[in-house]
Amino acid sequence: MPNKPALSEIQSNGTLTKRWIIYLIGIYVLTVGISLAIRAGVGISPQSSLTRTMTVVYSPITQGTYSFIFEIVMLFLAYLVLPKDFKLKNFTSLIPAFVSGLFLDLNLMLTSFIKLDVYVEKIMLLAFGDAVLAFGLYLMIAADLVLIPVDLFVNNVVKRTNRKWGNIKTIFDCTLLITAAGIGLIFLHKITFIREGTVLNAIFVGQYLILYSYLFRKAKARKGIANNVTIDKH
Repeated sequence: MPNKPALSEIQSNGTLTKRWIIYLIGIYVLTVGISLAIRAGVGISPQSSLTRTMTVVYSPITQGTYSFIFEIVMLFLAYLVLPKDFKLKNFTSLIPAFVSGLFLDLNLMLTSFIKLDVYVEKIMLLAFGDAVLAFGLYLMIAADLVLIPVDLFVNNVVKRTNRKWGNIKTIFDCTLLITAAGIGLIFLHKITFIREGTVLNAIFVGQYLILYSYLFRKAKARKGIANNVTIDKH
């Protein structure tokens, strides 16, 4: 997630209905990207690695369901970090978390046919999946509606500790990786889903967000120039 100055550059000022449509599209696109990154098979994001590992430990529960359970835990932890700032409206963050879980299971099913053997193709799929993932995240940020529980937790820790958002997010992601690796070693006797793609995911998504933000500013600037020309002609 970008820092606050970057957020202010891309957040939408459209109607509430339009923002919700953008937000829901963003969630779906995000889960498409996650699914493609998983199908690449060279490592996935810290949060996905944890929930994906759990599907191997206990397969009757889907990854989407594990993701939703994870978000519930994060909402509870967000309350424990800053109980005085917690409001009933924070429970609405479970709505996009639930929808995200449904979309994730759907897209994992739709991409189940993807099976790659060539390493270069796997890296290319990961790069494409991360581009899709980042665009979905970009749309969610642009809609500026509600933080999902995991981001709410990180924000609360930032407020409580007065540390930089990026540093807390890095510590949080590392904690998830350690947890996923620990669960894999204990129950599966090996570390799963944490590979070079995990590092690439962290690099790609951030850079894609910077790119989308840049393209958005350029498009907005061109639109502003075009509007001024039209006004001048009249």
